[in-house]
Amino acid sequence: MSASLGFCLYKYFPFGGLQRDLLRIAQACHKRGARIRVYCFSWQGDCPDWIERVTVPRKGWSSQSKNRHFYDWVQQHRRNNPVDCLVGFNKMPGLDVYYAADGCYEARVTELYGRIYRLGGRYRHFSEYEAAVFGRGEPTEVLMISRLQVPIFQRFYQTEDKRLHLLPPGIARDRIASDDSEHIRRQFRREFGIADDECLLLMVGSGFKTKGVDRSVRALASLPAEQRQKTRLFVVGQDRPAAIQRLARKLGVAERFQIFSGRDDIPRFMQGADLLVHPARHENTGTVLVEAVVAGLPVMVTDVCGYAHYISDADMGEVLASPYEQSAFDHSLARILPELITGRTQWRQRGRQFAAEQDVFSMPEVAAEHILRFAGGQS
Repeated sequence: MSASLGFCLYKYFPFGGLQRDLLRIAQACHKRGARIRVYCFSWQGDCPDWIERVTVPRKGWSSQSKNRHFYDWVQQHRRNNPVDCLVGFNKMPGLDVYYAADGCYEARVTELYGRIYRLGGRYRHFSEYEAAVFGRGEPTEVLMISRLQVPIFQRFYQTEDKRLHLLPPGIARDRIASDDSEHIRRQFRREFGIADDECLLLMVGSGFKTKGVDRSVRALASLPAEQRQKTRLFVVGQDRPAAIQRLARKLGVAERFQIFSGRDDIPRFMQGADLLVHPARHENTGTVLVEAVVAGLPVMVTDVCGYAHYISDADMGEVLASPYEQSAFDHSLARILPELITGRTQWRQRGRQFAAEQDVFSMPEVAAEHILRFAGGQS
């Protein structure tokens, strides 16, 4: 008998990394015969016909009260409509499996906030929901996607080793540079009016403050005038753009800077660009980093990102050491720009070699095997 699985995610939208992971893992489970149900507050975009989508009604004024209502409603619905395994993509009680896309909340609070913050209801809620997953003695199995986060969670919660299951990255194979990548590059750059002697910096990801878009804009503005006039910055992601656009105008680089909302042609952008910049403030993994590597696109990234080590492993760019210093990023960007266009063939060869030698593609399948085993189904 096939397994029945319930997936929990507060919000689904087409271009979110967590959302894409849910869909790919659910699809891998479906291909193995599992029946799939997804609980969510909202779903933007198309929904596959093999998913039973269950919309949870919104109730409550704060995010905390909405989350509590979501948990209570799902548990009641599950009692009346059983599933073999409940898989969460947001932290909450009552999960059989949690997909750990987010870093440790307790660690972030300890690093960034003082005692007063801990007195608030927001802290108590999110701390309680994290402890319900990672606390010692809890039954939830955890699929970890960042090896850097394992000791952090265990430091705060003493989570048992046997409950933490490390997954490989899950890069889509369409990110690998194709044989006609040079043709794609020429078409892309002609479409956006990018000259052969210009360098295009690319950022991909929703959440502009977290990803460090302001840091990239400042680095662009810091370039010597001659370099700045030959450099452009494209940002692809969903967020409110007003604040970052004001910063670009203030620093005098608005004409060299462009924001695109979420798109489904990221491989084209990666072939058209010369450098992926990702000076994130915090990042559990950073799938886009590995996508850039297999696309043959060099990367400049902060070391707080869980997948930053792949950039060093593949010799595909530069990892900026903590603590972050804007001047160090500015200097590194100015230094690497002359190497980008002349070394493009070398970058592409390194990316193809990395893609051929490393397993950075199997995350959905490995996750599905774990989930179906926990559900008691066929793996």
